Amino acid sequence: MDLIRILIAILIPPLGVFLQVGLGGAFWLNILLTLLGYIPGIIHAVWIIAKR
Repeated sequence: MDLIRILIAILIPPLGVFLQVGLGGAFWLNILLTLLGYIPGIIHAVWIIAKR
C-alpha cells in the first residue's frame, strides 16, 4: 500500500499526504510547499509516507 501512496505522492503530493495523515498540519504544510515548488512538495510527501 505504501508503494501506491508514494506513486500518488510523486504525481499529486498533497493527496499522498492526505491519504497518510488526513487534514492535519502536515497536509497544509505540504500544500504550501507544493505551491512554492513542486519538488519540495514531493520530498515532503515521500518523507511523511516513509516515516509512518
